[in-house]
Amino acid sequence: MSLFGTLRTPRNLVFGVGQRRALASYAAGLGKRALIVTDERLADDGEFKQLIDTLSQANVKTKIFDGTIAELPLECIARGVALGKAFGADLVIGIGGGSCIDAAKVIALLLAHGGKAQDYYGEFKVPGPVLPLIALPTTSGTGSEVTPVAVITDPDRAVKVGIASPHLISHTAICDPELTYSCPPSLTAVSGADALTHAIEAYTTVRREPTGTIVHEHVFLGKNALSDNYALMAISHISASLKSACDNGNDHMARERLMLGATAAGLAFGTAGTAAAHAVQYPVGAMTHTPHGMGVAVMMPYVMEFNRNHCEAELGEIGVAMGLDLAGASAFDRASATIDAVDSLFASIGIPKTIADLGVVAGQLPVVVEQAMGSARLIKNNPRPLDTATMEVLVEAAFSRDRTRLRAMASHRKAN
Repeated sequence: MSLFGTLRTPRNLVFGVGQRRALASYAAGLGKRALIVTDERLADDGEFKQLIDTLSQANVKTKIFDGTIAELPLECIARGVALGKAFGADLVIGIGGGSCIDAAKVIALLLAHGGKAQDYYGEFKVPGPVLPLIALPTTSGTGSEVTPVAVITDPDRAVKVGIASPHLISHTAICDPELTYSCPPSLTAVSGADALTHAIEAYTTVRREPTGTIVHEHVFLGKNALSDNYALMAISHISASLKSACDNGNDHMARERLMLGATAAGLAFGTAGTAAAHAVQYPVGAMTHTPHGMGVAVMMPYVMEFNRNHCEAELGEIGVAMGLDLAGASAFDRASATIDAVDSLFASIGIPKTIADLGVVAGQLPVVVEQAMGSARLIKNNPRPLDTATMEVLVEAAFSRDRTRLRAMASHRKAN
């Protein structure tokens, strides 16, 4: 297959300690009335208030919407849109974790185009540019500051639903690791695990034949030459820093590398997409009310094992990026060592081993399978084709902690 690559990125991406101070000048060039989308905790933070003061000094009027809550229910979005309309916002700034930035994306969409969030579910449903959007993440996880997707909770849907469009990508993303220094160990762990999963899935997604119109056929295009570089960069930084950042929040180098890795992972999957680990997490998360990053991290070693015969070389390359010494090992052993290393890293930061540990019971497995298969944009990206029967194998293995069964299947196929 010939070389092909695409990146979907913000117009401006700024990374580094202290770079939040660039916000006011960027904002002043985009609008005069900024709706600030955040949550109640951050709205009371002294550093947040200083950022708002810099906007005022740049003659940007502000209105703060601090009603963002976890899982991003539709009514939360509606309140933000109503406030933005009443204020006459011509710019939206999202400051916070993934939910805050996703809320800012959807609010910017609805302020620009009207209607309801439900009108835009799926891919390529956004008809044009949204209000100018600036994103400042305060966690190292979702990469939402650079991606074309927002995920929300709809009470009429059993699982979370996504709005995916290049128009949702922030105009400007400012990633300042100092904003993550106060992130507690538990949130650092699940956010960082989410980011590593993004990078691994982006690097191992299906590689599609690049038709001349592929960029208009899929928001998430699959594995490609440009997204691969960001995925490996992310894997290197996250695997080297995640445990240290969890153990010692004052390890500023670990915090910097973790945030850089999370942003790079966002750049990778924002173009390539994610796959089966995310498809299974959506129903599991809805059933158990456990953090998204925890759910995808639980699934990741099982998904890697399940997919290994369709991405064995890539799994070995991931191991090299993680710093494993794989010289002289067979392709099968390189992949095995990589999967074991990911499993061990997640265990070291407190990620459970099975979806049963998350609270799934045996009677729920058929529902998990059915709802996971309903995530078409994720299922189509998996390197190994998925149907109901193979999804059942994967989910049952993740429930019973039977990764050896998946490995045995791979070994059998290899021998044949």
